Amino acid sequence: MRTRDRVAQLLLERGAATAAELGAQLGLSPAAIRKHLDAMLADQLVEVRESRSAAPRGRGRPAKAFVLTAAARDGFPHFYDGLASAALRWIADQCGPEAVTAFAATQVASLEERCGTALQEAGDDPIARAEALAEALTAEGYAASATTIATGGQLCQHHCPVAHVAAEFPQLCDAETAVISRLVGTHVQRLATIAHGDGVCTTHIPGPAREKTATTVRTG
Repeated sequence: MRTRDRVAQLLLERGAATAAELGAQLGLSPAAIRKHLDAMLADQLVEVRESRSAAPRGRGRPAKAFVLTAAARDGFPHFYDGLASAALRWIADQCGPEAVTAFAATQVASLEERCGTALQEAGDDPIARAEALAEALTAEGYAASATTIATGGQLCQHHCPVAHVAAEFPQLCDAETAVISRLVGTHVQRLATIAHGDGVCTTHIPGPAREKTATTVRTG
């Protein structure tokens, strides 16, 4: 795989990264990575954002983070978007929006079955199941990752094979969200989707409710 393709794949998986982060991952100097990023900028395959690193920043300019553009994402498989969209429009026109919803549920049923098999030994903890689900979704081409946050967990999908179709038919996203909820075993909330123009599909998975600790006040 060409270095430029490896850079694109990493940006797809990470969502955003600096030249230094990409270089460290690929074993190349930041200067070497910047040459590829400059070429990708000229071809409108990446765009620049200010890095949101939580680490203390020294003097000088903020580090630049790079993200893939929509044009770059088009280079990854999208499963015959035009034909799929035309077929769903026909279904909606002939049978109504409820038929599209039913079709979407049918489409993700096999995905749910395959991922469910992968989660059989993940236990009952929703966060642990989300981590196992991320691995299963990555194997399906979604470039997924799971992280623990203060309010529970977060499942991120850095690639959506049907993003263009889902932009017109959100029932596909709804059906996928329902699958995630059933697989992790708890209610989840979609915070962002690639289909709606976000860089990553992000799903929040609430953690267990924390019990309030009673405080004893001494008097006297």
